[in-house]
Amino acid sequence: MSENSHHTPMMQQYLQIKGEHPDQLLFYRMGDFYELFFDDAHRAAELLDITLTARGNSNGKPIPMAGVPYHAAENYLAKLVKLGVSVAICEQIGDPAKSKGPVERQVVRILTPGTLTDEALLDSRRENLLVSVHTDKNSFGIAAAEISSGRFVVLEVDSEEALDAELARLQPAELLLSESSSYQPSLTCQLRSLPEWHFEYESSRRRLCEHFVTQDLKGFGCDAMAAAISAAGCLLNYAQQTQRHALPHLRGLSVESVSDSIGLDPQTRRNLEIEQNLRGQRDNTLLSVLDRTATPMGSRLLRRWLLRPLTQHTILRERQQAIQSFLDAQQSDELHQTLKHIGDIERILSRMSLRSARPRDFVQLRKLLGLLPQLHQLLAIHGSGRLKQLKRSLGEFNELRQLLDKAIIDEPPMLIRDGGVLAPGYNAELDRLRDLQRNANGFLEALELKEKQRTGVNSLKVGYNRVQGYYIELSKSHDVSLPDEYVRRQTLKNAERYITPELKGFEDQVLSASDKALALEKALYEALFDLLAPDLPALFQSAAAVAEIDVLSALAERAHSLDYVMPQLTDESVLDIQAGRHPVVELSQSTPFCANDLRFDGQQTLFVLTGPNMGGKSTYMRQVALIVLMAHIGSFVPAERAVIGPIDQIFTRIGAADDLAGGRSTFMVEMNEAANILNNATANSLVLMDEVGRGTSTFDGLALAWSCAERLVRDIGAYTLFATHYYEMTQLPTLFPKAHNLHLDAVEYGDKIVFLHQVKSGAASQSYGLQVARLAGVPQSVIDAAKLKLRELESTQIRTENSPSQADLFVSVSTELRLEQRLKEINPNELTPLEALNLLAELKSLAQGSVDRS
Repeated sequence: MSENSHHTPMMQQYLQIKGEHPDQLLFYRMGDFYELFFDDAHRAAELLDITLTARGNSNGKPIPMAGVPYHAAENYLAKLVKLGVSVAICEQIGDPAKSKGPVERQVVRILTPGTLTDEALLDSRRENLLVSVHTDKNSFGIAAAEISSGRFVVLEVDSEEALDAELARLQPAELLLSESSSYQPSLTCQLRSLPEWHFEYESSRRRLCEHFVTQDLKGFGCDAMAAAISAAGCLLNYAQQTQRHALPHLRGLSVESVSDSIGLDPQTRRNLEIEQNLRGQRDNTLLSVLDRTATPMGSRLLRRWLLRPLTQHTILRERQQAIQSFLDAQQSDELHQTLKHIGDIERILSRMSLRSARPRDFVQLRKLLGLLPQLHQLLAIHGSGRLKQLKRSLGEFNELRQLLDKAIIDEPPMLIRDGGVLAPGYNAELDRLRDLQRNANGFLEALELKEKQRTGVNSLKVGYNRVQGYYIELSKSHDVSLPDEYVRRQTLKNAERYITPELKGFEDQVLSASDKALALEKALYEALFDLLAPDLPALFQSAAAVAEIDVLSALAERAHSLDYVMPQLTDESVLDIQAGRHPVVELSQSTPFCANDLRFDGQQTLFVLTGPNMGGKSTYMRQVALIVLMAHIGSFVPAERAVIGPIDQIFTRIGAADDLAGGRSTFMVEMNEAANILNNATANSLVLMDEVGRGTSTFDGLALAWSCAERLVRDIGAYTLFATHYYEMTQLPTLFPKAHNLHLDAVEYGDKIVFLHQVKSGAASQSYGLQVARLAGVPQSVIDAAKLKLRELESTQIRTENSPSQADLFVSVSTELRLEQRLKEINPNELTPLEALNLLAELKSLAQGSVDRS
């Protein structure tokens, strides 16, 4: 006997379906409610704060039950998804009138954090990505898809550090990994472990080819990317299983290359506050300053650009020219007003591909199609090559617009199940059925008048009740000869009720007209998806063009409003910024921002930056990185002039905190970040290092800071801003001609300090630590005690006129180490006479420097 045999047929059906989805909450449709039973009911009641009740019995015990109304389910689903809970939606697909036993039900989709498409469950201005990762030998394959918009991207990286950086950029809502994977992601998202065979290469490649209807994947440029193909095949299979659909809007694979974008590790993304500030909020970020887009899809595109700044100057110059064209035409306001009526067409089109679009989605699409002529007109005056391309991509869609004008009323209800969505005149049979509903009273009045005249009985009535239906009622006091087609339907005390073929035919029509009209309307609505299908690829292209026009227009508005200039992108090794400003700090302060210059070139690659706390060192360093980043999305930048050569990566080592969960101290975190920079930076990298070595003892910290800076300027040659409070570091330029000193100054007035925020050449004279402590509110008694201790330390410091300073010792030791290293590198048998003479001069110079320092 089955273990479920003691349950009712309905509960047997529930348990069978639940057994197929043990890891999801099962929303089981019963009438106007989604019900949950047993453990699901307990869990849902706790997570959603809904009432836990009981239904029937199982083994003599009440069955726990909790439910939510069907019409309000989205609110509850949104809450569950935010908590990372997956939900299986089980709908009634059978006809209750024809069902013997429980109505047939099946799971129509599974909601997981990474596969959402419903508007109410998504943040309109952020991507919601499903990401899959697979390791193949020395390659890490990454596939990322946004089911709600149809974007499907693959790439490969060659290290876990690079994988961490890409996942930090993508910020997946859900991450698919193999059960055998040893990779431990450091980000917070829903992790899904799948069997290894889900990532098998051949089945993945075959699945992708079948989906895209291609013989191979060469056309996408990823045929040789085995790890990425395995990840993409797994992702596609998982998405199809959860959506219960073929996902036709995933139309192709876009291949990204790490070399096409500036590398940003997770620490750099956090330190630069690109989309999230250090408090984890969205205000006072670069994205918040630049995002004046009118559409949600434009906002998402701008965010993607900022998180993946490009190195391809050709693309960036096209964007710059488009922005300049908008500035010249002064169209930003008019474009913004036009675009803001369009809505999130990208996600609407995805829902249409999935056949889950609602009536108001069709109205929004119709708005876009109606605005296309205006957009074409606004773009017609531009000579920018990129804007011409985008104009062509917008398309026309006149026939589709006429179809939607004819098909959908102006303000339809939320759901097709409510009816009244399709417009009058769209379908003759639907109009007839609706007329039957509307004109029933008129027909009955006309019939009653006709039958009175026919029978000669003025008291004859035509009526209706729910039990007998329509009838003709005659009082028993009237003794008349009735027509033959009168058939007695009901006998009352004082009256007889009859039915005629004409009235019966009308009754059949009217009583079924409502159901027939709704069924026909649903069928016609479904047919609209088929009529739209041929235009969907071009519509997606049009939506992408609208999003890019929106971003370029918004960047033009920012350039105009905030006085930004077009940066000059060059292939020469230079980074020259004149009167640069921090784009976020500039807007957040009430006083004028103090602009500063910076120039890196072949003669100077490292600047030692000194000055007081709160003097502006970190702001200055970050503004350089943000200006570089903005230039590499095609944006104009906050400066009077900017010339920017090739940049491959931006590294920052700014601030640190204990990683308690990872068991790493502040100093360990700091050293991990420094090691990442020293091992991966190149001569084309921009490096910002702030207070290296402060997490350990003074001498250890100074030694580490010195050696890090020395490697950067001597061996790597990266563009480096090195902020420090170790004054001894200012001696670095005496050894390395490409190192220079900069400082931010301050002045004292009595016990007060004024920060000038002006970057000047040379080293700072003091750090003003006690003055800053006073500003922070440290009690005066503590400040006074610190002054006494400072004088005591200065008076007892072991340093005389004849003894070498710490800086001199560092320079001397460094010189001796370089001499020793150079001697080890020499092979006398391979030197020509000229090389021997040059080497002799070099060694003499190094040796003399060591003797002088001693």
